[in-house]
Amino acid sequence: MGLKPVSVSQLNSYIKRILQTDPILGNVSVKGEISNIKYHDSGHVYFSLKDEKSTIRCFLPSGNADCVSFRLEDGMEVNVYGYLYLYERGGSYSINVKAIEEAGEGVLMARFRELKKKLETEGLFDSSHRKPLPIFPHKIAVVTSATGAAVRDIVKIIKNKNNYVDVLIYPVTVQGPAAAGEIAAAIDDINIRFEDVDIIITGRGGGSIEELWAFNEENVARSIYNSRIPVISAVGHETDFTIADFVADRRAETPTAAADMAVPDTNELADYISRLNREITHSIRLKVQQSENMLNLMKPELFKSQLKSRIVMAQMKCDSIYHSMKSGIDASIAEYTNRVEVIGEIINSSNPQLILSRGYAIVKDSAGNIVKNSTEVSAGDKIDISFAEGSTKAKVLSE
Repeated sequence: MGLKPVSVSQLNSYIKRILQTDPILGNVSVKGEISNIKYHDSGHVYFSLKDEKSTIRCFLPSGNADCVSFRLEDGMEVNVYGYLYLYERGGSYSINVKAIEEAGEGVLMARFRELKKKLETEGLFDSSHRKPLPIFPHKIAVVTSATGAAVRDIVKIIKNKNNYVDVLIYPVTVQGPAAAGEIAAAIDDINIRFEDVDIIITGRGGGSIEELWAFNEENVARSIYNSRIPVISAVGHETDFTIADFVADRRAETPTAAADMAVPDTNELADYISRLNREITHSIRLKVQQSENMLNLMKPELFKSQLKSRIVMAQMKCDSIYHSMKSGIDASIAEYTNRVEVIGEIINSSNPQLILSRGYAIVKDSAGNIVKNSTEVSAGDKIDISFAEGSTKAKVLSE
């Protein structure tokens, strides 16, 4: 009791100096299985390294993470190289990782792959067995922890989208040795006792491979497969995959995504129905207006008035056609008359009688041939002379 008390900060500072000056702890190599890995936006990587009995935190700075040639995942067995570091404010220590290499597959990951292969061989992952989700479910059962954030998010999303759907919360533990049995039993029980349930959502929020392991157990997979009710698996975050995801009728990246895909948005449906109602009402009004117009046209007084107008218009059209045709015919007659007169003049200009009327005569020999030259007749030949009016016979006295 003679020692003077020190502050917590002084104690943590002292321990930190001891860790940093120890030659072994300043350069350690540790083998273990990765668990609860998280990639930060800054590029740093945080994870735990565990074996059968213990766990230690690890910190991989972004600069060192860039040098790792493979992606770190939960369940992976690795060798890490670095030094022990104490975070004074929190009083916790971790391994600051300088380098990391693969050492093999972790126990849980090996179990995961083995079961996945077995169930896949049996056909539990075949798409042919997957049941479609009902378009308008009336009741949805949610198999998850009653106190977790997942159930609150699911109920909130469903009620915001669709107030007509009933939600049955079937509470189970989603982590620990008893979780898989409770989840499988809940799915079986809902299929037996709740015939009005249309969809089952089972899942939980994200976590390490150990925290999600209940959804990698065979009994959960077989209960999902044997369910007559469509099952949506909503386990973890977007990058988390479990056996339940492969066997379920639908996989959702998150619990909220499961709620979103399970129900239609009644607000959108209401808007759609309102739009249809407006379009139908407009179409009916237009049809009624058209029918009224047709009925108005059938009124005797209106029909008589319109008939008179139509007759007048038809008469005017007939008159126009008549005058147009008459003008065309008159023009054609005048044109052809002119052509005939021109042709007549041409023909008359070639008429021999016109030539004779100007004092000319036609001389023909005794054979009736026209004499064109005095050498064609001889003294004593008889000839016929034709005048414009009449003819006479003559005798050639000399050549």
